[in-house]
Amino acid sequence: MHLARVIGTLVPCTVTEGLAGVPLLWVQPLDAALAPAGRPLVCADGTRMAGRGELIYFVASREAALTLEPSFVPVDHAVVGIVDSYAPDDADAPSPRRSRGRKA
Repeated sequence: MHLARVIGTLVPCTVTEGLAGVPLLWVQPLDAALAPAGRPLVCADGTRMAGRGELIYFVASREAALTLEPSFVPVDHAVVGIVDSYAPDDADAPSPRRSRGRKA
């Protein structure tokens, strides 16, 4: 899965049968610091809820084709979730999951 920010929407003239009613989003892939990473791309919105400015996560290739009904709709990228909060692990600080000790 990859992080991205929605930067716009696309309105196609025609779509294949499996994409009827599925929003197409213009997204900017991001790195762990939420900085742009690569060129913007188009994602089919499997959640049907993501909007401009939202942080989302998406999948590519075969996984993208499996996210929509019917399966194997011809897409290269698909949104699978909207990020509620994001707190990357600091490489120098231990993660709370790793630093917890056993209770006595």
